[in-house]
Amino acid sequence: MCGGGIAGQATAYWLARSGHRVVVVERFPSLRATGAQVDLRGQGIEAVRAMGLLEVVRSKLVDEAGVAFVNAQGRARATIMANTSGRGRQTLTSEYEIMRGDLVRILHDATNGDVDYVFGTSVDHFEQDENRVVAYFSDGSSDEFDLLVGADGQGSRIRRALLPNGAPEPYWRMGMHMAYWFVPRIASDSNIRDTYNAPGGRMVMRRSHNADETQVYFVLREASEEASAIHREPIERQKEFWAGRFRGAGWQTDRFLEGMETTSSFYSQEVVQVRTDTWSQGRVVLVGDAAHCASPYSGMGVSGGLVGAYVLAGAINAHPADLPRALANYDTTLRPFVDEIQAEVNPRLLRLGMPMSRFGIDAFLAVTGLATFLRIPDLVARFAKEDRGGGGRLPESPAAVSVRNSG
Repeated sequence: MCGGGIAGQATAYWLARSGHRVVVVERFPSLRATGAQVDLRGQGIEAVRAMGLLEVVRSKLVDEAGVAFVNAQGRARATIMANTSGRGRQTLTSEYEIMRGDLVRILHDATNGDVDYVFGTSVDHFEQDENRVVAYFSDGSSDEFDLLVGADGQGSRIRRALLPNGAPEPYWRMGMHMAYWFVPRIASDSNIRDTYNAPGGRMVMRRSHNADETQVYFVLREASEEASAIHREPIERQKEFWAGRFRGAGWQTDRFLEGMETTSSFYSQEVVQVRTDTWSQGRVVLVGDAAHCASPYSGMGVSGGLVGAYVLAGAINAHPADLPRALANYDTTLRPFVDEIQAEVNPRLLRLGMPMSRFGIDAFLAVTGLATFLRIPDLVARFAKEDRGGGGRLPESPAAVSVRNSG
């Protein structure tokens, strides 16, 4: 397993539970239990429940009651609360909000006794034949395995090695970029996530996950080559870029920019989806964001990784002696689910929520305010027949049932 994040550890959990020897290599020197707030929705909740970890997850949930759209004075013009009815669809805030680091630690605790973890190491390259795959590691060592799983995220090196020369770029770009970091919490930071729009397609979000820290998100609507390239630059250059784009944006932006200068938690990325027809080749397979990143705006990135891990392990456990059949079943079972959660991300609708002009922002706040006054988002969520990705049921197939009944 290449990658010790959420999808990698979830896949390791199911495979180890069925008696497979699993080795997870993670390029970071220790467990990467960092990152911003993530959520569970639909089948992702059921995947955690199937692992027997839902109550542990509940104990670590972030107290986020809803989302407010605020003006430059910080006054809420519209507020959409989380749907805690247990029915229908999750709203902008899920009933299950958790810090990525807490979820990573939960999965690690659930697998640590049964899975071999190797930190500070990555897979440089691999070779395979009909009987084995040999992984060559960054420390100069190598080992052979029955299967290599690429769970190494949106920029997966395993995926790059799998795709044939000349294959189309797997990134579906949305012309949007995001950065986040933590700043000290102040008294006015509540358990409602604040969202502020500034002219120029700029969005600032603030959400507080504990008594001491607040998360800051800058989102930028820009399709330039400079914006796409900045995420590969040194962090100080990235910070300069974001400061230049957001300086003078209003509301609490100055506070957040000041905090960005000294934070150790800064992260910058382009908002993309990973779309590829190739999830496996021989004895190498992709899972999670490496296979099908749905983008942060899908609300299903973490849930998609958990469901993918569930289905992949189930397909392997159903046909442990017939890997080609197992990986074909993995693709057949999971592909409709992935297609659906990716299709739910509409860049045109996202752009409507990030107007370029002051007039557009005022119109957006007026319409959103009226909708929340009439309780439309709440009613739509509660009476929806299913959550994102087709509801709360995990994909039904012999592969999935195999995992569910294992152990």
